[in-house]
Amino acid sequence: MTTLRELVAERAARCPHRCFLADARSERSFDFAMLHTAAEAWRRELDAAGVPPGARVLVEVEDPLAFCAVHLAVIAAGRCSTPIDPAAPPAETERTRRALRPWLVVSDRATIPGMQVNPATGRPASPAAPIPGAEPADRGPGLVALLTSGSTGTPKTVVLTEHQLLHAAQCVVDHHTLSATDRGFNPLPLFHINAQVVALLATLLAGGTLVLDRRFHRTGFWQLLVERGITWVNAVPAILSILALEDIALGDIPVVPPGLRFIRSASASLPVTARERVAARSGVTVVESYGMTEAASQITATPLHGGHPPGSVGRPVGVELDVVGPDGRHCAPDVVGRVRIRGESVISAYAEGVAAERFDAAGWLDTGDLGRLDAHGYLYLAGRADDVVNRGGELVHPQEVEEVLLGEATVAMAAVASRPDEVLGAVPVAWIQPVQTLDDEQTDELVHRLRVRCERHLSQVKRPVEFRIVAGLPRSATGKVLRRQLRELLIPDTRCLAVATR
Repeated sequence: MTTLRELVAERAARCPHRCFLADARSERSFDFAMLHTAAEAWRRELDAAGVPPGARVLVEVEDPLAFCAVHLAVIAAGRCSTPIDPAAPPAETERTRRALRPWLVVSDRATIPGMQVNPATGRPASPAAPIPGAEPADRGPGLVALLTSGSTGTPKTVVLTEHQLLHAAQCVVDHHTLSATDRGFNPLPLFHINAQVVALLATLLAGGTLVLDRRFHRTGFWQLLVERGITWVNAVPAILSILALEDIALGDIPVVPPGLRFIRSASASLPVTARERVAARSGVTVVESYGMTEAASQITATPLHGGHPPGSVGRPVGVELDVVGPDGRHCAPDVVGRVRIRGESVISAYAEGVAAERFDAAGWLDTGDLGRLDAHGYLYLAGRADDVVNRGGELVHPQEVEEVLLGEATVAMAAVASRPDEVLGAVPVAWIQPVQTLDDEQTDELVHRLRVRCERHLSQVKRPVEFRIVAGLPRSATGKVLRRQLRELLIPDTRCLAVATR
């Protein structure tokens, strides 16, 4: 496989004026020639500043076009790009910097100490000033280093090589049949691996165009796709859950781009009802996928054509995947166990050697996720191992309960987490975000319907002992529900109604 520097140069030579990046909210764009010019300018600047190959460069850039130019340029220059959330509170940013210990900070804001980038060109706007006492360079050139946290909140540094990034991106291109005629739309945060690989690198490999939005806006969403000629959308379940509840019709005619091929969902399991509603209203395939930072994004995906079993996140793409029991042996079809993976895009260790117990001598990584494989190799996720509710020795998987709760039409989002219990050890509690604000009587009616629904569809042990009606659920930047915060009751609470169901 070619290097990223060679790929950028090849695109600039073959189609210099083809639009590569476009801003969804303005007429700004970068073509391949501009990307190549920016990449070479960053290489010269980093070399002149004495930044060693493999050294970490903290990318704290808010402008989406400028971020992409810097991120790709740093990797192409043989350094280690370490993107972070530019909107994070100063205290969190400082903790991240201390954990990553970069040689250099690049920002597009004058208030951030470090090297500046010109948002209009993506090129350096000030001389590089390496940080004293920086961390020694990572092994090998052309890397990405990201902090990731499990359900315990303990951060781990994931270092991915250029080869792993390009391999994962090529798998996305092949599975999604991306080409130079495609125009992708990405409203997801660029400091996460999904947008970096699935949207940015895959588009570069395909030679297409990527339209970038700083965040998801439900108002005018479909019209924006029409105006921009979008052919595919990179989304997460939280976005699709919102779209599933929206009326996307103009009169009786759906407002969807005529060239739209598919909508992609990643980061977490997509409720079956949300997928069905969005697919029916948009008229295109909703591709479900499963991935993680440690695998450079995508692990499994559902087919573009032919449909797939409801509730599945698809088959493995470019990686090996197995589901094993407590004894480490392969589980029979439809038996829930721990999901493990290995392959070219999968890391073999975390930086600093932390969490070494998650890797074995055969190269398998324990993802920390629970799931089952059916007889046809489709994966069904059952939640995180740490999220399972052990109710008196009976294991309750949150996702199974959430699917039942989301079957109620007036429920926009649902999450299940554990609450300590003196007798049973732990019991399941459901947090419910309704479609619209409810008064006391409507809340009582909703809870009653949910109780009845759970009695019809779930065994006694799986039924929530409480229903908490809230205005919103705590989520990560990629839309994952933060169950740890639910367990700690750290959510904005408008009205909380507890109903015993035991």
